[in-house]
Amino acid sequence: MATRGTRKKTAEKPHYHHGDLRRALLDASLALISEEGFGALSLREVARRAGVTHAAPYRHFEHKEALLVAVAEEGFRVMKARMQERMARETSPEGRLVECGVAYVLFAMEHPAHFRVMFGPHFTQPPKLGPPGGDLDSFGLLVDSITQGQRAGVFHEGEPLSLALTCWSLVHGLSSLLVDRKLEMAGVITVAQAEKLALEQTRLLLRGLTRATSN
Repeated sequence: MATRGTRKKTAEKPHYHHGDLRRALLDASLALISEEGFGALSLREVARRAGVTHAAPYRHFEHKEALLVAVAEEGFRVMKARMQERMARETSPEGRLVECGVAYVLFAMEHPAHFRVMFGPHFTQPPKLGPPGGDLDSFGLLVDSITQGQRAGVFHEGEPLSLALTCWSLVHGLSSLLVDRKLEMAGVITVAQAEKLALEQTRLLLRGLTRATSN
């Protein structure tokens, strides 16, 4: 029979009860970043939060940067899916482009920890986003949207990549201001308010992108 001391020691030892260790580590990382910032992030602390031994994260991640790359990749995947979901509601090039931008802003509001990792300065090399058109290629989705609008004669002519960069700069800037809470002069901005703001800004952008039609 185990002694009282042995039982106490066993009770304090972390036990792995997760069905998916990788998922548990990602979730613990996101929670830690949200609550304490990047300065508190370490594989040892992630392991502690996930309730596993300090060596367990190394089964999936060679080092902290590899963990952050996995978080970023997940973020790009979720963001693209969010964009596709919103864009599917529209059939016109103008409507699809607006929904593409709104989805970007909403993703940032709903997943701020992912957003900060995806575009933060923590990588010695940027995460590889796979082939064009892949499930991480959200920028390609924007470029394709502009190209389709040009082919339909709706958007101005010009290099699609350059026009896409202009669009991205607007929604990314707005997203960053919202995530960093720089626009909360009159109180906390809700997701619904952010959506309204994103619609206003992307529609303003659309005015400059859309070709004038003759009456």
